[in-house]
Amino acid sequence: MSALPADFWETLPLAAGARVLTRDENGLAAIDKPAGVLSHPNEPYDAPRSLLKAGYDPERECFEWTAEAGGGPRRLWLLNRLDSATSGVILVAASEALAQAVKEQFARKQVRKVYLALVFGVPTVGVALWRDLLAVKKTGGQIRTQARGNVPAVTQFKLVKHVRGSFSVSLVRLDPRTGRSHQLRVQCVKRGLPIVGDQTYGDFGLNREFAGTTGCKRMFLHSHDTSFAYEWAGRQWSFRASAPLPPEFIAIY
Repeated sequence: MSALPADFWETLPLAAGARVLTRDENGLAAIDKPAGVLSHPNEPYDAPRSLLKAGYDPERECFEWTAEAGGGPRRLWLLNRLDSATSGVILVAASEALAQAVKEQFARKQVRKVYLALVFGVPTVGVALWRDLLAVKKTGGQIRTQARGNVPAVTQFKLVKHVRGSFSVSLVRLDPRTGRSHQLRVQCVKRGLPIVGDQTYGDFGLNREFAGTTGCKRMFLHSHDTSFAYEWAGRQWSFRASAPLPPEFIAIY
């Protein structure tokens, strides 16, 4: 690929609160996405609240914009997505060929992702391998997942810390082995551990009480760590990115 402009990463038109966590010499990078920010605009009017304030080509999965300094168009390929309510690591690449190389690792299930979540309740065990069969339906642009279906979903679960206070909540680590839509949210609910602030699958009454007491209405699901190896330019490369817990998590636990 041709050399990137010297100011490429420093001048990305990122959403407020988003920041580049790390990048490598090939043009692969990880961005820390805040909760409430869209991974990409679903419609043109969504651009102001998406990861980049730029045009987006859904077919190529690519953002495009023109830098203030002038020159030709700049592009950034999106490699994975997070629900708007989920914060944390999201991957991007500065070339289409590199994007394809990394997406092949996703297809081969070679990308390891670790999430942290704050859930209502106390897990009955400290460590477990969750195996479920889900049903994922897409209707009118919305995705809904049910705990009864025929799509395998596997997640490694670990209790990090239980907190007793105004609410009984637990910080848990979730290592998904499959990548189903809303997988973690539905698997948590199935085990009586709804994610705090989940407005689709969670405990709506507890969510209201929690928001009223703490003043925080976000969903407490965070993409904490992503790591994998990939092949590029005839050699193997390793990549890892970690997004620290947002302050609102730390304030609770």
